[in-house]
Amino acid sequence: MRHRLWLLIPALFFAFQAGAQLAPQRSASDGVTIAVTPTNVEQNVKSWDFKVVFDTHTKDLVDDLLKGAVLVDEKGNEFEPVAWDGAGPGGHHREGILKFNPIVPRPASVELRILRAGETAPRTFRWQLN
Repeated sequence: MRHRLWLLIPALFFAFQAGAQLAPQRSASDGVTIAVTPTNVEQNVKSWDFKVVFDTHTKDLVDDLLKGAVLVDEKGNEFEPVAWDGAGPGGHHREGILKFNPIVPRPASVELRILRAGETAPRTFRWQLN
């Protein structure tokens, strides 16, 4: 019985990690805060979804995420978004879901890069998947 328990503990640990939520990340620069939360990056789904929230008090948010965002795997391969389901350009608060085709096979890590007009470097958000 003890041997079975010791075999069960690692299996439960990995099962819990596989279903665990990935932490939101924030980047604040040039008066604009961007918060990104992966909401669906599992295997066998139609799209990988990232909730993106922009906040500012200084300028209108006119970012086109279909042109300014890219998902990068640990090998450096880049994947463009396939859809933005959210608020259109303008205003001081925008949020929505940025969608990508799933990466197959599922990489060990991904990095979402968002390059905003007028900024010299992309904002980067990185998660370990495995």
